[in-house]
Amino acid sequence: MTEIETKPVPQRFPDELVASALFLLKRLGMTAKERSFTAYSEAGLHPYHHAILAVLDEGSLASQGAIADTLGYDKGQLVGLLDELENAGLIERRRDPTDRRRQLVQMTTSGRKTLERLRSLSSRLENEFLAALNDDERAQLHTLLLQLAEQHLPNCQLSSTANSK
Repeated sequence: MTEIETKPVPQRFPDELVASALFLLKRLGMTAKERSFTAYSEAGLHPYHHAILAVLDEGSLASQGAIADTLGYDKGQLVGLLDELENAGLIERRRDPTDRRRQLVQMTTSGRKTLERLRSLSSRLENEFLAALNDDERAQLHTLLLQLAEQHLPNCQLSSTANSK
């Protein structure tokens, strides 16, 4: 029997993949997600909680369905996340007086304090992840990503107040 020659597999991605912007976006997204979940888990929450609190911060009251639609969450998944937030005292739910089938969700004072902590955590994670870029490069990257997001993600558009910042 003849011996088959094997070549060692390089410990890097093939050039073909690294040359693909979509591959890099996917891999960077996966890495950012892993780091975020680890950091949020250490804080006793996760990024999904942060997103829900951020939605509630833009409006004083929202229905569960509106939150799910805004964030693109499965309604069943959202109920579990809201249960966790409610058990932690970060939100309150009550029946909509005009439609008893709907639950209205409101952030508590403790939820607002937690949201500020999560914003700091998110900012720290972003600064660490983008440390290789200077401020101008970060702004340019954000502009390009937002341009793509506005094309591919219907809920991803900055409000007029965010645009003026």
